[in-house]
Amino acid sequence: MSSLLTHLSPLAPDDSGACAVLYELGGITVICDAGGCAGNVCGFDEPRWLEKKSALFSAGLRDMDAILGRDKLLIDKLCQITEQVPADFTAIVGTPVPAVIATDFHALQRMAEKRTGLPCIVIPTDGTKHYDVGAEQAYLAVFERFATEQYPIKKNKVGILGATPLDTGCTHAKDIVHGMNYDEIVCFGLDSGLDEIRRASECSVIHVIAPSGLKTAKLLKERFGTPYVILPRIPNEILSVCRKTDISDKRILIVHQQYAANHLRELLYPQEDYLPQAAQIDCATWFKFDKRCANEHDFRIKAEQDLRNAAQDYDIIIADGMFRRAVPEFNGEWINWPHYAVSGSEGAVL
Repeated sequence: MSSLLTHLSPLAPDDSGACAVLYELGGITVICDAGGCAGNVCGFDEPRWLEKKSALFSAGLRDMDAILGRDKLLIDKLCQITEQVPADFTAIVGTPVPAVIATDFHALQRMAEKRTGLPCIVIPTDGTKHYDVGAEQAYLAVFERFATEQYPIKKNKVGILGATPLDTGCTHAKDIVHGMNYDEIVCFGLDSGLDEIRRASECSVIHVIAPSGLKTAKLLKERFGTPYVILPRIPNEILSVCRKTDISDKRILIVHQQYAANHLRELLYPQEDYLPQAAQIDCATWFKFDKRCANEHDFRIKAEQDLRNAAQDYDIIIADGMFRRAVPEFNGEWINWPHYAVSGSEGAVL
């Protein structure tokens, strides 16, 4: 029961993260559920739903169909969709129901490709993990399948991995690439489609702005020799507010996805500027936590109580305002840094 949320809303799950990556790639995405999970994705976890079209469907299987694993019915429905909606590929995203009944996703993949004639990728998410796990699986599945050809490298072209609205709150690439000095910048899966993934080897460097993109960046390095750097984008508004705040000799906690939290710390107090009277800045996250990227006092939050226990040790907390509900006794200063996967609130323009 340690993971039970009593003050916070549920955090975006892994199937939402997978759908976020696939949303603009020109495929047909089917959420393998009995009805309900697709509504959560579109209604709560996908801000692009109101402004950009995507072929995103619920399998809509009846309870007994889902429970008994009647895969043929799902494939029949998928075939009907492909006859009406043009697509480059199909994708099947898992939810708790197929996880419980041990659905054979590879069998679904083979059946779908045989019946539709289109490439099919499967993302075996189970709805019990956080969004970044599903996003990581989706990035890896798409790039493994479609980024296979070596194209000539463009010296001043950069690719960005991890740019989903769940991480950034942004629904357009321009809000992320603003201020970057490259001839060509591609936010994979955001204002770009499958063709840009096919031509990923053109990039001279990959910027990883969220942990969900790291495995895929490593894949591209292994496959094409493309170097990558971990370089998140911090909203100018948040950075401006933080720099106007007197943080000298303060204890500060930053809560976000790990790469972004780390980068904000570096911008506020570069390591070479650490002085005896400098602030103590620690980072924490509810999501992926890599100890190799962490400082001594950084930590992963596994339950609301972890945040409550930690909050009393800090003077300033920089985090999504939703987290404040979990620490009602915190009397320090709170700087709101929206994280869409936490509150569904869009962040400031980067």
